[in-house]
Amino acid sequence: MTARERFHETFRYGRPDRVFMHPQWVFGETRERWLREGMPADIHFNTFFGFDRIELVPLNTSPHPALNTWVAEKTEEYSIYQDEFGGAYKRWHDREIGMSQWLAYPIRGREQWEAMKLRLDANSPIRYPEYWEDLKRCYRDRDYPLGIHAGSYYGWIRNWVGMEHLALWYADCPDLVHEMTEYIADFMLKLLDRALREIPDLDYALMWEDMCFKTGPLISPAMFREFMLEPMKRVTARLHEAGIDIIMVDCDGRVDELLPLWLEAGVNLHYPLEVAAGCDPLKYRELYGRDILLLGAIDKRAMRDGCTRADVEREVMSKVPELWKQGGYSPFVDHAVPPDVPFELFKYYVDLVQEICRN
Repeated sequence: MTARERFHETFRYGRPDRVFMHPQWVFGETRERWLREGMPADIHFNTFFGFDRIELVPLNTSPHPALNTWVAEKTEEYSIYQDEFGGAYKRWHDREIGMSQWLAYPIRGREQWEAMKLRLDANSPIRYPEYWEDLKRCYRDRDYPLGIHAGSYYGWIRNWVGMEHLALWYADCPDLVHEMTEYIADFMLKLLDRALREIPDLDYALMWEDMCFKTGPLISPAMFREFMLEPMKRVTARLHEAGIDIIMVDCDGRVDELLPLWLEAGVNLHYPLEVAAGCDPLKYRELYGRDILLLGAIDKRAMRDGCTRADVEREVMSKVPELWKQGGYSPFVDHAVPPDVPFELFKYYVDLVQEICRN
């Protein structure tokens, strides 16, 4: 069975030869550790672990040109970067894991938003790959699932404005937030149109949000419904017209309160399902049945330093066999694997899953 066939059989409740294994996110420091601990250096990472190939059409969805950024201050510990819109952030030199500290966000009001809109021109030639016709020929006979990015209706705006500021904007200037969200939907519809017409057999679409923390969403379900639902539905309706019925959303944190809204918006595959945030795939299956598709929910904490194979087995066996039997699920460690996970335990996890999830 090809990776493409396996993807559809897994997420359409069919009978794959084995479960579709999405390539695992891994921090660079983790790979360096695993190489020291015996992971082969001369074999491709996904090939060695047996992960399936999955690709996205490489459309350029970023503001273009990118904001000009320079180092405004540098010390032994960190650098402060500033951009042409007046945004500024601090980045520490010794940290791969962790986020930069924003000191000022690039969009602080209407003036910067109007300037940003000029950089979100869906008709710009830079949006599509330079050798587009050649790429389309490569896609015609593919044996792997191919998807397309479908935008971000909270996450992008949060990155431009800042989480706290955006929370206030929903109340203080709702018209501006509505305009930004609708503009993103219009931008994505214009950008996607050519690809959807010229690659008529895409397998999935992907959205990115990261709009939840450990105990729940960063905005209320009522705000989601008011500001995000209709723009998302406009985009998913176009995707459905193109025959795409698997639409994924990447959102960290506890997603429980937003799942019914995403499903209403036409977004049906959810990942990475962070266990530390209380995400429970068995509960989601009970609540939403076959309407929901699931990817993730393997607790990274069960395989960190100090854990044993018994800990890994306990985590896997508590959910994977039942979800595999039900279908519409693929195991995946619930975010990028951190460097406190030894190679031996991660390899054991992958081998165990592939032993269980096979017809």
